[in-house]
Amino acid sequence: MRQPSLRHPATRRWIPALLLASLALPASAALAVDAAAIAQAGNGKGAVPCMACHGLDGAGQAAAGHPRLAALDATYLQKQLDDFAGGARSNAIMQPIATALTEDERQAMANYYSKMPVPPALAKPTVDMPAAASVGALLATRGDWSRNVPGCVQCHGPGGVGVGANFPPLAGQPAAYIASQLKAWQDGTRHNDPLQLMQHLSSALTAQDIQAVAAWFAAQPLPAPETAP
Repeated sequence: MRQPSLRHPATRRWIPALLLASLALPASAALAVDAAAIAQAGNGKGAVPCMACHGLDGAGQAAAGHPRLAALDATYLQKQLDDFAGGARSNAIMQPIATALTEDERQAMANYYSKMPVPPALAKPTVDMPAAASVGALLATRGDWSRNVPGCVQCHGPGGVGVGANFPPLAGQPAAYIASQLKAWQDGTRHNDPLQLMQHLSSALTAQDIQAVAAWFAAQPLPAPETAP
């Protein structure tokens, strides 16, 4: 049987499609992202290892104010990385890192950390629980309606365990990190909240309020990781 000639019009129409199909295979393979490698060694293009600040288990570093990433909602995590890259969140450390990650890498890193279990060390806080009548406890659980400030747990869930993609966990996060974010809402260096809720709430808080409510959430226990029977 005679093979089709490369000069035949029908054959010439096939060639571009065949070339595109062959090029698509290595291109799609190149899109695969090794999130664990980036977390431990960076991406070699300006993004340093995530574990340097957030720990190998994603627990963060309380003393330095670096937050926990493990077990946070993937959509929330990706939005934060995208917002760092786009400027909706301002941070001297995270902005260049997020900018150095591609969109696919940011998505992969968000999924990677969302699937990590809550580190066992965080199940029991190492800081003392503030008194139930303390300023932090009252703001967190009841708010201050004289200033139109609802209780934080109304959005962030009981004890601040987090609700969905828009209201991240506050429980067990470092007090320094929570306080820094409330101050960022106040001064406008962070403005990626739904309906500007946090900008309004933070503007009504004093410096003492911020420290108190941050300390209360830092002392809240996290659910213990599930263990196999």
